Amino acid sequence: MTATPAPLIGLSPDELKTALLAAGVSDKAGAMRARQVWNWVYVHGCRDFAAMTNLAKDFRALMAASFSVARPEIVTEQISSDGTRKWLLRSGGQEFETVFIPEPGRGTLCVSSQVGCTLNCRFCHTGTQKLVRNLTPAEIVGQVLVARDSLSDWPGGDSGKNAGENRRITNVVMMGMGEPLYNFDNVKAALAIVADGDALAFSKRRITLSTSGVVPMIARAGHEIGSALAISLHAVRDEVRDVLVPINKKYPIKELLDACRTYPGASNSRRITFEYVMLKGVNDSLSDARELVKLLKGVPAKINLIPFNPWPGSPYECSAWEQIEKFAEIVNRAGYASPVRTPRGRDIMAACGQLKSESLKQRASERYAEVASGQLAK
Repeated sequence: MTATPAPLIGLSPDELKTALLAAGVSDKAGAMRARQVWNWVYVHGCRDFAAMTNLAKDFRALMAASFSVARPEIVTEQISSDGTRKWLLRSGGQEFETVFIPEPGRGTLCVSSQVGCTLNCRFCHTGTQKLVRNLTPAEIVGQVLVARDSLSDWPGGDSGKNAGENRRITNVVMMGMGEPLYNFDNVKAALAIVADGDALAFSKRRITLSTSGVVPMIARAGHEIGSALAISLHAVRDEVRDVLVPINKKYPIKELLDACRTYPGASNSRRITFEYVMLKGVNDSLSDARELVKLLKGVPAKINLIPFNPWPGSPYECSAWEQIEKFAEIVNRAGYASPVRTPRGRDIMAACGQLKSESLKQRASERYAEVASGQLAK
């Protein structure tokens, strides 16, 4: 029986070298071969070992027999009337979504970290899909590769001849399905590849990790990942945030903001983004705006005001545009940049808070069994 080729995507450079040595590559050639394969996979986006033309034929044959550089499977690709793209991807039997948002001079890729989510935020469609499992480094990095494939965003593609030149994808945000800090190790490993200058080569200033407020992990994320930070705040009082973002019951607003004030690397030139979804009659009063300004005192911050994006069965309505403008005016007058995020991809359910796949929740007993046996991605 032929062994299934092992995936190479998502491995660190050291792990890649170890895998090649285990497959029979000599110690003398291991480091060089690992660098060559790494370059083909992440700089050129190569999907076929046969196309790695500067490698010996016998080595390419060994690689093809032993390893795979396959991406997650594209189940569907939808393109919004505003140019936003959403891919429903499948890997390991489960499905998850990735979104590309084109804007003048930039393009943002919204990447998922989990299948489903455990936080159950009331305004978020993803929160209605219970957590199935964490995504692996290969599945997280694979989302970037799939998007670059689909957009011809590799050297020699339509968007530029050289790596990093005129790229369509300029920013990567961990704002898709799931809570990244509840999948810390896998997200850290994946973003190391995304930020590696010899791999996907995104500046850490163009990588943003969004959290709903896993306070104990925020400082660690700053030290070990070093990306920009976004906080899903959405309320200025604990009694409101307890309902909208239930993790607030464990880590209330004061603890969350204390963690933000000490986030490694935060400064006026590298501000923390606070996401604030505008919900009619819930968190959109002018007194809420004034309290928001008070709460963020001492935090190098910018505030994204997000018109609520409805989904089937959602319990909230979007604030009136006039109210959003009044709210924004108070925040702006206090000296905070507070752009109102233009809804993108609503017609294909690709807007903020609308992502949800059709994967089913595993029975708790199955999940616990996987954890006990070490099979579940950490």
